[in-house]
Amino acid sequence: MNEHPKIAVVTGANRGLGLETCRQLGRLGLRVVLTSRNPSKGEAAAETLRSEGLDVRHHLLDVTREDQVQRLAKDMASEPGRLDVLVNNAGVFLDRYHPPGNSVLDAHLDTVRRTLEINLYGALRVSQALLPLMRGEGRVVNVSSGMGQLAEMNGCCPGYRFSKVGLNALTRILADELGNTGVKINSVCPGWVRTDLGGPNASRSVEEGADTIVWLATLPEDGPSGGFFRDRQAIPW
Repeated sequence: MNEHPKIAVVTGANRGLGLETCRQLGRLGLRVVLTSRNPSKGEAAAETLRSEGLDVRHHLLDVTREDQVQRLAKDMASEPGRLDVLVNNAGVFLDRYHPPGNSVLDAHLDTVRRTLEINLYGALRVSQALLPLMRGEGRVVNVSSGMGQLAEMNGCCPGYRFSKVGLNALTRILADELGNTGVKINSVCPGWVRTDLGGPNASRSVEEGADTIVWLATLPEDGPSGGFFRDRQAIPW
């Protein structure tokens, strides 16, 4: 085992894309901190990956809780004292619980606010707390969606769409502000993936969905920053 592995934090990782991202990063030799807001489910997920021979530990994290975000940052600063990869994966799709149509004209504002709090403000809160641990070298991957593309924007699901447009803006802002460092920040659309969020009829497996996330998380020094990617290819904002 590598005595000085790279360290990754993945949010919302006890299942689905987050869990598979942890698995693939672990297989590449990274030490992974799998975070979740449910302690028992998170520890069970981490134990599953450890049983596969991977270096994974669980940390409690609700991205809407400032105290938990700061606790994670404090614990990471104490040991191992640095961070190499941050995957902002935690997210919800609450619009789907308010049919029919989920039109912006009758959107539930509480649903929109809750979605933004998790999908956008959560990623911002975690990034603010953990980016200093990268010390000018690292990779940040914001798990976005094609539903946040302005180039292909249409109706339905305003809370989710607003949150992913905002997440993409966060990617661009961070990439610009950290452009003179070795930190690379990118957004990813994993596609329609068979997870609890995507549903059983989705066209992609979690392995396929996680591939571009992991690729961006392990970019070489000459890799891109400030981009939006699907299937390892740049796509329009």
